[in-house]
Amino acid sequence: MAGNIVVVGTGYWGKNLVRNFHELGALHGICDFDAAALAPFQEKYPGIRAYSSLSQVLSDPGAAALAVATPAATHHAIVKQALQAGKDVFVEKPIALRYAEGAELVALADAGRRILMVGHILEYHPAVKKIKEMIDRGDLGRIRYIYSNRLNLGKIRTEENILWSFAPHDISVLLLLLGEMPVEVVARGGTYLSPGIPDVTVSMLSFPGGTKAHIFVSWLHPYKEQKLIVVGEKKMVVFDDVAPTDKLVSYDHAIDWVDGLPIPRPDQAAVLAFEKREPLKSECLHFMECIASRKTPQTDGAKGLNVLKVLEACEESLKGSL
Repeated sequence: MAGNIVVVGTGYWGKNLVRNFHELGALHGICDFDAAALAPFQEKYPGIRAYSSLSQVLSDPGAAALAVATPAATHHAIVKQALQAGKDVFVEKPIALRYAEGAELVALADAGRRILMVGHILEYHPAVKKIKEMIDRGDLGRIRYIYSNRLNLGKIRTEENILWSFAPHDISVLLLLLGEMPVEVVARGGTYLSPGIPDVTVSMLSFPGGTKAHIFVSWLHPYKEQKLIVVGEKKMVVFDDVAPTDKLVSYDHAIDWVDGLPIPRPDQAAVLAFEKREPLKSECLHFMECIASRKTPQTDGAKGLNVLKVLEACEESLKGSL
């Protein structure tokens, strides 16, 4: 695959995209609106092109695709210009900060027959893929409840709240695992650091199939926790992305009825094996494959819009509680 991708935004997360696309032989160049940020990358990756404005990238015929890792508030404007210039685009989550803006981008991509992929990275995590396979095979039975916690001390933002910063990861996973949209969303939270910007939120989601779920996100937490718990009628599965080992385990817990009373019968954890592969590299490779084959990405614009729809419903509910 030709090296034709330009990473726009080389900061906190963008530098990881630069590394991966370079390792995959697809890095055409980097763009950062802070020109001083370009020099270290040019030293580390000799031969790549460097741009200090979006217009320079869009006017370069050798730059066939963009990977956008700028602040979320800029996604709509940058992706819109890129699509209008005939470029394929990978954009980090969320696709935009408003559903209408996201819908405009999807329509532009469809009209121009451009690839539009959204960086919902957990959908490319081998542990999440394993859980999805188990659910689809019926190993867990009917899914009763899903807990998703994404907690940390920082990285605190002022341009977006914790819901928009952290929860897109968890929402995308829930929609992937259950294969349906929620019918009801209730969100509650608290604002402690910056006026009008919630730092802690809990979102409760109800799905048509009867499954309930909650998403707990916070950047005011004493330690880092990224944990997904799927409770099925046959098995329970825990994915602890922070654990150094045994990240994915299952439990065959059972409930016995004795004299009309439910008695839990706990079972030992069974460690589940899964492929050890960096999710971001898989995600970047998938984008490259979609560029080459013109196939629809796993996390295409439409899926990005579904996440936006849930986020907006959570946001609306959250406003009523603050």
